[in-house]
Amino acid sequence: MTYRETLAKGSRLLEENQIPDAKSDAWLLLASACGIDRNFYYMHMEEAVDDKTQAVYKEFLAQRTKRMPLQYITGEQEFMGLSFRVNPHVLIPRQDTEILVEEALKRAKPGMDVLDMCTGSGCIIISIWKSCTQIRAAASDVSEEALAVAAENAKKNKADVYFVQSDLFEQIKGKFDLIVSNPPYIPTKEISVLMPEVRDFEPHRALDGDGDGLIFYRRIVKDGKSYLKPGGFLLFEIGYDQGKAVSDLMRQAGYQDVEVKKDLAGFDRVVAGILPRQ
Repeated sequence: MTYRETLAKGSRLLEENQIPDAKSDAWLLLASACGIDRNFYYMHMEEAVDDKTQAVYKEFLAQRTKRMPLQYITGEQEFMGLSFRVNPHVLIPRQDTEILVEEALKRAKPGMDVLDMCTGSGCIIISIWKSCTQIRAAASDVSEEALAVAAENAKKNKADVYFVQSDLFEQIKGKFDLIVSNPPYIPTKEISVLMPEVRDFEPHRALDGDGDGLIFYRRIVKDGKSYLKPGGFLLFEIGYDQGKAVSDLMRQAGYQDVEVKKDLAGFDRVVAGILPRQ
């Protein structure tokens, strides 16, 4: 079959299986399987696709019909204009999380010590470092497998980040000017009703925020006071309905200038506060 026929067949298969964005996904899977871009496709669309590439594309389509996320199939996702490796050990970077990076960059200054807690793929701290290379960047995660992905992404994007395996602050040393975190925040009971791509493939350990979704915020807000320098910043990504709860936790713990920032859809997305100077 030609490239054109192969793409058309892939699109039909995904549409028949009611895959969201079927045509777009069919193209992206073909581009990944063949290692091509749109320009190549339009110049060679009537040429034949070799059998080996056809087999790879067929396998990609089969995985997608089972609702495996596109990014886990292709192995990459763009975030803040950078390319990140992803696999089922880490959450797929999402555009909403770019708000957390943007808010962190408003506060980051050369010479600061910055920690990204629950780093996953490393997309947050790597993106911060790429825009402010004179910070001292550290990142932690409880998952050894996630840290391996994050370290690969730091190397891929030529970012100088120190990684440490830690259950929150357990293995963290020193104090920081800025701590950012996108912790697990989905209430346990809500995980079962998430879309299949998330529920069945993304790591539950990185999703599950316990009964009310706030367990990690409580721990980081409380313990973070011992790891922030006076005047240091604490920033969280939050769920769309958690702005009041998380900001209340921070105010009750003594953080000042606590504010909630919205994402492009108008939902609460980031909470930021300052540890007061003594």
